[in-house]
Amino acid sequence: MNYNEIALKKASLPYRRSFTAAFFAGMFIAFGALCSQIASVEFHPFGAKFAAAAVFPIGLIMVVLVGAELFTGNNLMAYSVYDRALGKGALLKNWFVVYIGNMVGSLFLANLVIWGGTYRLFAGQLAKGMIAAAETKALLAPCEMFVRAVGCNILVCVAVWCAIRAKGTAGKIIATFLPVFAFVYCGFEHSIANMYFIPVGMATQAVSDGSLTIPWSGLFLNLFWVTLGNIVGGALVVAGGLWLIESGKAAE
Repeated sequence: MNYNEIALKKASLPYRRSFTAAFFAGMFIAFGALCSQIASVEFHPFGAKFAAAAVFPIGLIMVVLVGAELFTGNNLMAYSVYDRALGKGALLKNWFVVYIGNMVGSLFLANLVIWGGTYRLFAGQLAKGMIAAAETKALLAPCEMFVRAVGCNILVCVAVWCAIRAKGTAGKIIATFLPVFAFVYCGFEHSIANMYFIPVGMATQAVSDGSLTIPWSGLFLNLFWVTLGNIVGGALVVAGGLWLIESGKAAE
C-alpha cells in the first residue's frame, strides 16, 4: 500500500467533489450516532453503552465502503506531508473543505431527526437521551475534551489505516468496526459526531421543552478543543508514528 497515492488523490479532488463526499461522510457518521442513541434507549439500563458502541461503527463503515471524505480520517494525510509527497497548503485546503462538508452533512441529518419527529420515539426517552448527551458534551472541561479527542482519533485513524490495508469488503468492515467500537466504549470525543450530537440535543430541548439551557458556547468550545485533539491524535500520533515506522523500514 502506498498511502501517498491516496493522499495525493484526495488533495487533488475538485472542491465540489470533495465537499459532496464530505457531506455524505458527515451524514453517515451522524447516522451511526443516531443508531447509537437509539440502541442506548432500547438497552437501558443494562448493556446500553455496549449496544451504543456496537452500532456506532456503522457510520465509519459506510464512509470507508462508499469512499466518502471524513475530516478525522483525513488527518492521516499528514503522513504524506512528513514524507514530502504533499504540501502543507494542499493538506490544509483539504481539511477545511472536508470539515465544512462534514458539518453540513451532520446538521442535515440532525434536521431530519427534528423535522421527522424521530426524537419522539420511545415515549420521549430518546429525546431525554439526546438532551443529556448534548449537555454532557457541552459542559465537559476543555482538558477532558482535548484528551478524549486525542484518544478518539488515534483509534479512528488506526481503523482507516487498517481498512485501507484490508482486502475485501468483509476485511474492511472488521478492520473498521473494532477500533471504532473501542473509542465509543471508552467515551472518547469525535468532532464530526459532535456536530450531530450537540446540535440535535439542543434542537430537541428547544422543540420539546420550549427552552434551551445547553449553552451555545459549549457547542463551539467542544468543537474547538475536540477538533484540536482529533488533529493531535490523528495527524501527530498516528500519521507521525506510522511515517516513522515506514521510513525506518525503507532505511533498513
